[in-house]
Amino acid sequence: MNSPLRREYLDALGLKTWTLRTAPAPAPAPAAARAAAAAPAPATVAPAREVSAAREAGADWDELRARVAACTRCSLSATRTQTVFGVGNPHADWLIVGEAPGAEEDRRGEPFVGRAGQLLNSMLHAIGLAREQVYIANVLKCRPPGNRDPSLTEAAECLPYLERQIALLKPKIMLAVGRIAAQNLLRTEKTLGALRQQVHRFGVSQLPLVVTYHPAYLLRTPTEKRKAWEDLKFARDVISRV
Repeated sequence: MNSPLRREYLDALGLKTWTLRTAPAPAPAPAAARAAAAAPAPATVAPAREVSAAREAGADWDELRARVAACTRCSLSATRTQTVFGVGNPHADWLIVGEAPGAEEDRRGEPFVGRAGQLLNSMLHAIGLAREQVYIANVLKCRPPGNRDPSLTEAAECLPYLERQIALLKPKIMLAVGRIAAQNLLRTEKTLGALRQQVHRFGVSQLPLVVTYHPAYLLRTPTEKRKAWEDLKFARDVISRV
């Protein structure tokens, strides 16, 4: 990537560039240590959910949206303002998945709005994508009261909707943003840090899945933006090989 374009991408994420000073070359590591460092951490393959995915089999986009809007599978149906189905290009190569709607999303019926949504737009712009080119959804279609973490039961009841969206969309890659989304999609308790920079697999189609930080977390912890930039570049490289 040429330098002006790289600076434009980093500016979109609010990252400053700097020039590294020349440092003395480190002493070579022992062969055993080099081999251990080079060995990649094992990626996570989420177990296929044929039974739950079959629950929404056959539904097209309109039918699936109607089923989500009328859903009463868990107690969140009693506290939501409205469901948040998803938004974007129904033929997108990129699927962006968060954990659940927040207060503003619950009010407007669209995922990733407000300041977090603006930062997500900048993150997408940093890898040459407009919001309209991707599809954006959440693990949950309803807001948990007080923005608490989704329960395992809530996530299990809602995942068939996302799985049907994936079947209709046929994306080339899924970008899971945030620890809660990643843990629910991959059925793991590993930390987000342990899941980053790896190609995981999701569902029956073994869709490539890459994990990064949630925009809301990056707003609270801007020092982690550079790691998110590395994740975005990693995901861009993955999709270039799909």
